[in-house]
Amino acid sequence: MYRTDTPKRRMLLLLAPAATLALTLAGCAAGSSGSADGSGSDAGSANIAAVIKGLDNPFFQAMQSGIEDTAADADVKVSIQAAADIGDTTGQADKLTTLAGQDFGCFIVNPISGTNLVQALAPIAAAGTPIVNIDQPIDADSAEAAGITPATYIGTDNEAAGGKAGDYVASLVDAGGTVAIIGGIAGDVTSAARVDGFTAAVDGKLDVIQEEAADWKREIALTKATDIIAAHPDISAFFAANDDMGLGIAKAIENAGKTGDIVVVSVDGNKDALESVKAGGLTATVAQYPYAIGSLGTQACQVALQGGDLPENIESPTALVTADNADEAISKFPQPFEEFENPLADELAQ
Repeated sequence: MYRTDTPKRRMLLLLAPAATLALTLAGCAAGSSGSADGSGSDAGSANIAAVIKGLDNPFFQAMQSGIEDTAADADVKVSIQAAADIGDTTGQADKLTTLAGQDFGCFIVNPISGTNLVQALAPIAAAGTPIVNIDQPIDADSAEAAGITPATYIGTDNEAAGGKAGDYVASLVDAGGTVAIIGGIAGDVTSAARVDGFTAAVDGKLDVIQEEAADWKREIALTKATDIIAAHPDISAFFAANDDMGLGIAKAIENAGKTGDIVVVSVDGNKDALESVKAGGLTATVAQYPYAIGSLGTQACQVALQGGDLPENIESPTALVTADNADEAISKFPQPFEEFENPLADELAQ
């Protein structure tokens, strides 16, 4: 869907200066409402509410900035709530329930799991309010049973992202080399898609000797990788389904005195991961631009509020970041360092 040779008039406008990448709207910390709280003279159907995953992870901090900066540029009021952490399924649902009782014209939701926000979304859908689903897809069967039809889904092709990581690892490791996989929460569709993509890419080229789940957390991945390295001291590479876990693996490799000897590639493109790639810790990361996902989410709500047409799915861009282009990726973070076509540009221009 995205091309790198498109005219600039169709590019996603993510041009806020560095100073505006701070939290530009009031009350944006986890558990607090933004400037549009559904009360007072500014409340109304043009306001947007967003519920995202925990801000303990820098990926979702960048997503939050993308939502906020784009809303500020468009002079749209937005209220953002975030889960306490990446596992706070009940708390995230409670925050959405609170927002659902207020006057918002569109909801952006990034659920922790495929089902944890379904009950809270049901009355929003029944009222005919547009729902823009970003990053983590709502489970299709559960959504259908609850009468929920998102206006659009915006997110990474996670299988392709895992495949991109697998292709790169296979290019660095001799045929028949050994690789371990560290996934996120067991059963999570995002983690599974990335692992599936990676596994398919290395099939017949590398030997996957172990797969573990580390709940998306750095410290758990550190422990898992330490144990794997002890059991398999000649291991060639690791794949991690997110950067936090990748950084935990890189630390385990450093502790074992094997930095530079074991390849480790992850997915996300968080700034600390980009800096680790530059410094030689992580070998590479597949950047998936959470800022762009958040920005596209806000723009999709704008289109919905204007009565425009939205595609069923919008694929956000990814790019492989290695030591060769890490400086460029860091200098433009959290915005994409490669150009891509914005599929909402024409609708927004109307």
